[in-house]
Order: sequence, then C-alpha cells, then structure tokens
Amino acid sequence: MFLNNTWYVAAWSNEVGRTLLERTICDEPVALYRKEDGTAVAIGNRCPHRFAPLHLGKLLGDIVQCPYHGLQFDETGGCVFNPNGDGKIPKKARVPSYQLVEKHDLIWLWMGEDKFADESKVPDFSCLADKDFRSVGGVFEVEANYSLLIDNLIDLTHAQFLHENTVGNDAIAGGKFELVENGTTVYSNLWCPDGPLPNAWQPAFGGNYQKNVDQWLYMRWDAPGHMLLDVGVTPLGRPRGEGAWVYGTDILTPKDDKTTYYFWGISQNYAVDDAAQDDAWRQAIYTAFECEDKPLLEAQSKMMRGKSFEDLEPVLLSSDVGPVRCRRVLQKLIETQGQPDPALLSLAELRNAATDQGRIEPVV
Repeated sequence: MFLNNTWYVAAWSNEVGRTLLERTICDEPVALYRKEDGTAVAIGNRCPHRFAPLHLGKLLGDIVQCPYHGLQFDETGGCVFNPNGDGKIPKKARVPSYQLVEKHDLIWLWMGEDKFADESKVPDFSCLADKDFRSVGGVFEVEANYSLLIDNLIDLTHAQFLHENTVGNDAIAGGKFELVENGTTVYSNLWCPDGPLPNAWQPAFGGNYQKNVDQWLYMRWDAPGHMLLDVGVTPLGRPRGEGAWVYGTDILTPKDDKTTYYFWGISQNYAVDDAAQDDAWRQAIYTAFECEDKPLLEAQSKMMRGKSFEDLEPVLLSSDVGPVRCRRVLQKLIETQGQPDPALLSLAELRNAATDQGRIEPVV
C-alpha cells in the first residue's frame, strides 16, 4: 500500500523532452513529455482501448497518438480524436492526468486526490538549483521495496562496514547520534569528531591530507521517501565554512512493491567551476551505490521472500531507531492518507536544526 496524497519525483527535468518517457509510479503507468511551449505534462500510459503503452506512440504537436489504433489524447487525458469507423469518441476513452510541479530541477507528480494537492508541500531540495553549489545527479532502478532503501539511507552507521573504503571509517563507530522529529519530518544526525579523513573527501583537501578532521552526517527524511543528506568534513575543531561539504539528494519513488527508482544528486560547495567534479561524483556514487548498496539491498529483498519487515520479526539494534521511527511515521500517514501534514523545513532551517551544539556553525 502506498501513500497517495503526496508528491513523488517522476524524473529529472532534463529527462523529459519531446520524446515520450515511460515511468511507473506506485504501480500506475505514466507517460511524460513536454508540450511545444516547454511545459511538462504527465498522463496515464495505458490506452483504454487495448491497453497499449502510449509511450510507444508518437507526439503530434501536443497530442499523444496511441501506437496501436491511433487514438489521440491531450494533456487532460481526454481522447480528442478517433480515426476508426465513424470517428465517435467513446465516453470512457480517457486516461488519467496528473498534477505536475517542476521544481528544483525535478518533476514532481501528485498521485492522490487533486483537491489535496498543494505545491507548498514539495520538500526543499533547492540546493540542486543553487548557483553557489555545483550539482550532478542521476537515477538508479533497484529491485527492492523503497522501505528497505529508506532503512539503508537513514541508518548512517552502515557506512563503517559497507563503505569502509570510500566514505566510512572508524570515527563513525564512535560518533554521537541524535534523532530529532519535527512533525512528520525525521532527522538522523551523526557527529564524528577527531577522526581520519575518509577517502572520498581526499580530493577536496588536496589528495593527501593526513591530519584528523571533524565529520558530520545529517539526514533529513520526509514521507514517503524524500531524503536530504548534509555531510561534510572540516579541519579539527574548525567551523563548517573552513571545510568541505555536500548536500546529497536521496529521493526514493516506488515503482511498485518490489522496485524503486532512486533519484540521487550531489550538490557541493567547493570547486564549483570544475566540470571534472561531475564525473568524479558519478564514479563515486556508482562505486558506493551500484557496486555496494544496490547488490546488498537486492539480495536482502530476495532473502525476505515476499514477507514483510514486521512479519519476519527482525532483531533490532541501537542503530535502528531512525529506520523504525520513519517506518512508524510512514505507516501512520498511509493509514490517514497524508494527515497530519509533514512539517517541511527550508534548507536554512535544516542547517540550524542539524547544528551539533555549535561545533559546526550554521550557514544561513
């Protein structure tokens, strides 16, 4: 069961153009495209006649033509032309249309009742479009339920083991953990002072930095799977502004019960004019997720053999407080379909909320 009355990311803005793009969101087939004026549109992808996928058809101006029998549909989902027989358009000849918001270089769709759609409830990922940061992003498809990916990302301690050669090190094991809940927004914060510099951060410090550093990993989660990681390092005892940090976009959109789209992004505050950073981050994310997280998550999903997390009665560790809290909040929201509303914070508010006792200065 999915949370319907909420916004889901369907694509990056640069994925949607004048070629029909197919996505499945919460088990609903969707076709995305841009009209001739550049406006993004999302309609149902299943033709109501013989259920052919519309994305295999063609765009005629701003109209989508079914590849099978030529029925044509506009942005409202209504059939506007029937080239067959007497040309009469059956009353049921329509597909869904979805409210769409293009914000922060992402395409957001409302999958619930239109009357509840509220653009102000789109979580803050403004770092992706902030000119003071250099951003790069992509999308993976993972053969696992999105709740397993939430567990993976909100539990920051797994980096010590699964990513020991990239972002993890022993300092994470001794880090100070804090869980904060603001409305239905959950923060999982880890402060790791006085430890060696993780390998992934070496390029930001010249490539051969041997001194100890302070490190922070702060994750914000909003239902159903919208996560923003504030992670960085700074010279020992120094403020955030003297170090390097990134915002990591981690947005999880369920394709269905067994598959998830993982939209990832990196927004860095250093070397913002260096185009080579894009490829470096793509390789780093490929190594950390495609080669480490993804195989484990898919193997984990197979080991569960279709049973739910609760039915398997998992052993819980101290590091599970974040994942368990998110699961409880999400379940309550699914049961009430979006009530109460998430308490969304801006990035400026997030920086202040995640500040660890003044050791890392907030940036506003």
